[in-house]
Amino acid sequence: MRWLRRNLVSIIGILVLVYLFIPISVVTALSFNKPAGKFNISWNELSFDAWTNLCGVPGVCSSFVTSLEIGLVSTLVATLLGTMIAFALVRYRFRGRSTTNLIIFLPMATPEVVMGSSLLALFLNLRFPLGTVTVAIAHIMFIISFVVVTVKARLQGLDPRLEEAARDLYASPRATFRYVTFPLVLPGIIGAALLGFSLSFDDFIISFFNAGTLVTFPIYIWGAAQRGIPPQVNALATLVFVIALLIVLTSQFIQYRRRKALAAN
Repeated sequence: MRWLRRNLVSIIGILVLVYLFIPISVVTALSFNKPAGKFNISWNELSFDAWTNLCGVPGVCSSFVTSLEIGLVSTLVATLLGTMIAFALVRYRFRGRSTTNLIIFLPMATPEVVMGSSLLALFLNLRFPLGTVTVAIAHIMFIISFVVVTVKARLQGLDPRLEEAARDLYASPRATFRYVTFPLVLPGIIGAALLGFSLSFDDFIISFFNAGTLVTFPIYIWGAAQRGIPPQVNALATLVFVIALLIVLTSQFIQYRRRKALAAN
């Protein structure tokens, strides 16, 4: 019992991680499966066909590329706008600042079905054709709040004495931002961008309302689920997870090397 009390937090953490990774492991395992029928929901036979022929099923790769393109564009625009909004909310005092802080949280608190249907009504009233542009606009509006909150938290945790020291050393405002502020805020910006991309790439409800005839990867999976999800979908999902995991591990390794170098100096 004493050992259990001492390691209870660690045990709970390990169990939560196992619970979170069970669905991912199932998706990965089914990507190496050769289903007996059209439904890839139970193990039948080991096969690498899905990995050697990722685009073997019509529409799967085109929808994947569409989601990548929309995710990259939405992330770039939302990160740029969200970072500027975060700087304005943290560094400046202006009329309506508290109201802006409240409004920023509304897209995060609003159900996606409400936002998706509202944007659809707006685009239809404006007679704006549904497609790639409308989905990108909808995604930008959805993820910009997450970017603002993430970058804002990084800015609020920034030590102001570092910038004051740069100004005391006669650094101009531009030089202070370039060599002090921006490098310190950059991890928060990168984290916000990664979060925004994952939200955009993964979104189904808002995309479904505003896509028209456009087929994104989540919409393709929804349609394929009614006929039987092919193993190629599992392979692409596993590939995305592995790439994301490598990015996180690389970032952690770089930070570890930097901390080790600073400790050595």
